Order: sequence, then structure tokens, then C-alpha cells
Amino acid sequence: MEYRFLGRSGLKVSALSFGSWVTFGEQVDTDLAYNQMKTAYDAGVNFFDNAEGYEGGKSETIMGEVIKKAEWKRSDLVLSTKIFWGGDGPNDTGLSFKHIKEGTEASLKRMQTEYVDLLFCHRPDLHTPIEETVWAMNQMINEGKALYWGTSEWSAEQIRKAFDFARQEHLRPPLMEQPQYNMFHRDRVESEYNMLYKDFGLGTTIWSPLASGLLTGKYNDGIPEGSRLGLEKYSWLKEILLETEDGRSRLEKVKKLAPVAKDLGITMPQMALAWCLKNPNVSTVITGASNVKQVEQNMSAMDVVGKLNDEVMEKIDEILDNKPAEEQDWRN
Repeated sequence: MEYRFLGRSGLKVSALSFGSWVTFGEQVDTDLAYNQMKTAYDAGVNFFDNAEGYEGGKSETIMGEVIKKAEWKRSDLVLSTKIFWGGDGPNDTGLSFKHIKEGTEASLKRMQTEYVDLLFCHRPDLHTPIEETVWAMNQMINEGKALYWGTSEWSAEQIRKAFDFARQEHLRPPLMEQPQYNMFHRDRVESEYNMLYKDFGLGTTIWSPLASGLLTGKYNDGIPEGSRLGLEKYSWLKEILLETEDGRSRLEKVKKLAPVAKDLGITMPQMALAWCLKNPNVSTVITGASNVKQVEQNMSAMDVVGKLNDEVMEKIDEILDNKPAEEQDWRN
């Protein structure tokens, strides 16, 4: 396993990490979750990602039970959770000081830990001033409930505003952003955030590296039994990925990518994960799985990164035809 610094900090996270979105509490119970997390941990994973909104908190509860059962040393783990969707009450959603404090405390109780290493704002809150959110996240750090804080799916403008206010008030600025990033979702990570990497040393903990399973190639011939697209609650995802013009176009590109992976002697998931790992601005790639075998396959992506040389990356870009335009150098 490779370990990378998280942004401009001294904290190191495993290049491949493990997240519980979708599976914990829906497709995975505590016993299976233990086997999955142990497999990831044994492969060198130290970062485990969660959120209060995952299965209404059940995902955090399962992860907490697994860590307790495994008896892992707390200092060996980098744990995160994300705050935004905490319930149905008028103050159970968003990034108000009240919900950040109460949501964080509830998450810690479910996870059976005194603190999380990383605390994320799960989405931007258009109804709460960014200044209030920055104060609240700084207070969570002051109270010892979190060590670092960051954002998820915030725009570059919103992140910069948070940075500027934090520096003005001598508060802790956001260290990392958790954006979606994969072969089909590139602009934000490869273009929009470019100045944030340079100016603030922003780290990224990217999610959905397999594009909700599309980049595994398993949907090339329909929906296999047991996949998330077969679940009624994810019918919206099925429609986006397989039943829209854009979705069908992406599926055709996946079919063209399959021979590239085959020629390299690797699987489609390995290639898709290795492709994400090639980006120097990616601190860690959050992986998910519904069984232990998938965890093992995901971890093996570390072994094939070297196979994606410049020639292969160019071939992939030709198939994808979506590489963000580079900033114009008007001197040349």
C-alpha cells in the first residue's frame, strides 16, 4: 500500500481507502462488514469513510461495531464522517452550528469513538452562511471531536470563500474536498480545483471511482443479480446510467475500454482505480464493495498502476473524449 499526505498536512492516508456508502446496512450486515474491513485493513488501508446520512446512521453503527470487534489501535486508523443529512426535524439537515455540533456528537456515539480524524460538510448549504459553518467546524476541532475538516461537492468558489474567512479570523481552514471523480466525471478535479491545489494545498478524497459500477464492465450485458442497480431504491441511478442518452453513450465507451484492460492483462475495475491513482492531486481513492472478493480485487489495483503508461493513458483519453482543456499558455 502507498500512503499519501492529505493535502498540505502531515497526515498520511492510504492511497486506496474503504467507504461504506450504499452497502453497509443495505447490502451488508455487521459480520460481512467485519470481513470486508479486515480485508482492507490487512491490505494496508488506514482510512475508513462514513456519513451520518448513510442508511440513517446505521452505517456508522456497523462500522463502530466492526472497529470494536477488531480491536484495532485507534491511532492506526483515519476515520471520517460527513454531516448534512441527519434526520427529518427542521434543524436536522444542513450546516448550521446547531446541526454540525449535534450531528457530530451523534455520529461519534454511533461509531463508538471520541473523535473522527476527518469531518466533512457533506454538501454546501445554501441557507447557512459559510462563515457560520467555518466557525462551527473550527469549534468541533477545538472541542477535540475532529482533527481536520473538509468539504464534499463544494464549488471552488465556495471552498475559497471558506479559506479566506478562516484565515481572516485565524480559524482552521478546510484541508480536503471529497468530490466524485472517475473517467466520466473529471472537470471539477482536473480543472476547477487547479488553483486550490496551488494556493492552499487542497487534498482530495475522491468517491465513485468506478462510476457506480459502470466502469467494472458488469453492466455491458445487462444488470447482474445482486448489483445495486437491481435495488428499487436505486432505480434513479439505473435510469441515469443505463436509460438516458448520456448513460448509453458511457456504456458504449466502457465496452471500448474493455479491450484496453484485456491487452494489459488486468480487469476493468483495476484499470479504472489505477487511472484515478495516477492523478497526483488525488490523496486517496475511496472504494466500496458488497463482498470480500470485491475488496480484494479493489486492493489489487495498487499493483497495476505502473501498467498505465503515457501511451495507455492517451489511448484511454481517445476513447473517453472528455479530457478537460488545459489552461491556455499565452506565452507559447
